[in-house]
Amino acid sequence: MSFFMGVDVGTTNIAVLVVDIHSGIVKAVSVIHNDSEVTGEEDRLKGRSEWDAEKAAEIVFQAMAKAAAKVEPQKVRGIGVTGQMHGTVLVSDDGQPLTPFIGWQDKRCRDNIPGTNKSYIARMIELAGENGFRREGCRPATGYMGSTLFWLKENDALPSRPATACFLPDYVVMRLTGCDPVTDPTNAGSSGIFDVISKRWDYNLIRRLGLQGVQFPEVRGSGEVIGELTSEASRKTGLPRGVSVSVACGDNQASFLGSVADRRISVLVNIGTGGQVSMWVPRYIEVKNAETRCYFDGGYLLVGADICGGSSYALLHRFFLDVGRAFFGSKGDENLYEKMTAYAAKVPPGSDGLRCEPFFGGTRLDPDRKAAWVGLNESNFTAGHFSRALLEGIARHFKILYEHMLQGGASHRKCLVGSGNGMRKNALLAEIFSDMFNMPIRVPLNPEEAAFGAALLAAVGYGKFDFEEAACLVSYG
Repeated sequence: MSFFMGVDVGTTNIAVLVVDIHSGIVKAVSVIHNDSEVTGEEDRLKGRSEWDAEKAAEIVFQAMAKAAAKVEPQKVRGIGVTGQMHGTVLVSDDGQPLTPFIGWQDKRCRDNIPGTNKSYIARMIELAGENGFRREGCRPATGYMGSTLFWLKENDALPSRPATACFLPDYVVMRLTGCDPVTDPTNAGSSGIFDVISKRWDYNLIRRLGLQGVQFPEVRGSGEVIGELTSEASRKTGLPRGVSVSVACGDNQASFLGSVADRRISVLVNIGTGGQVSMWVPRYIEVKNAETRCYFDGGYLLVGADICGGSSYALLHRFFLDVGRAFFGSKGDENLYEKMTAYAAKVPPGSDGLRCEPFFGGTRLDPDRKAAWVGLNESNFTAGHFSRALLEGIARHFKILYEHMLQGGASHRKCLVGSGNGMRKNALLAEIFSDMFNMPIRVPLNPEEAAFGAALLAAVGYGKFDFEEAACLVSYG
């Protein structure tokens, strides 16, 4: 019997699970809230997002220990790590963090450069030239490693001593193994300064952006075993010293591996705080309004990612709470989600003509885009119509991104896979997505899809099976 552990280092929760890779049965799960954020109140108002990387690593150790205590730890053969693939923390040559982890929600690169009317992102595009980001698989965006490093450089905030730019999951692997920082193409490709075709750091682009003073981690194969658990990590986690640890991978790709049984016929929609629509293609192609990300098997994932997911529904929830508090004397801390969805379920598809564009925080490609409610009349000005129209707006947006992928050369898919708490906890949203995509929808039984995918990838890297066999372990409710 062989167990593999998967670790998902999220900025909301850190999840760890242990999988029996012969049966696919999850033997243990541990989830701990990630309270390592250190953003000050003033910086929060500026849109900053900063985290204590070392504290996050300590929470990972705690979650691993809780999971290991539920199984026979000597049966754990390997560990796979995934997590937030955007953002960066700079570390010294001896592995000490020299900056906070600046996360994906950080908005500092939207600011204008002092003395100009040009944002840091616009300046990056100008310096890169017309085709400067053609081979990166994505445009630069605030919160991405390359963009954050550019901001730090422009504001003389880079460390004065030699420093390596790390992704948070890579930092965790470094702490588990004591090895120098390494990464894989799925994480490196999220930086905006990595050539996803040649699968190398784009040093020509890095020079144009003035980032040649930053060191970047070695890129190794996805799932490759890069070290063993140190004695310190063994003591903190309760796992035997010497357990194999694989190079970390991106959470989008790990979630895909942990959710999709047949990548050739499926499209994955993940709805959490934000949302993503992802589909596998065997070769590199460019798609309007989507990113082309490296996948584990040499293929790619086309990914349409945006922030209009659960956060949009949460904003409507907050509005209803404000109304209750202001006019009806409620405390304002009630959970109204079930009532919102129940009322929405009574409204017919199409919301009687009411349409919502749920871009309350803009979009990744257009941060200044605004939300809109269109088609209001006397009959659809109700809480149920507003709730359903917002859910339909989320589904419509991701359907449009999927259609862009088809127009870019991807083939039509037959099955919709829904993952994330937005899908799992809201059956109406899953039904709306199924109707919008005109496909049957399947929801994975395992709620920690990214951690499950990380465990499967570690087992592939260990040599237990290949990707086709790994996908056979995904099951649906």
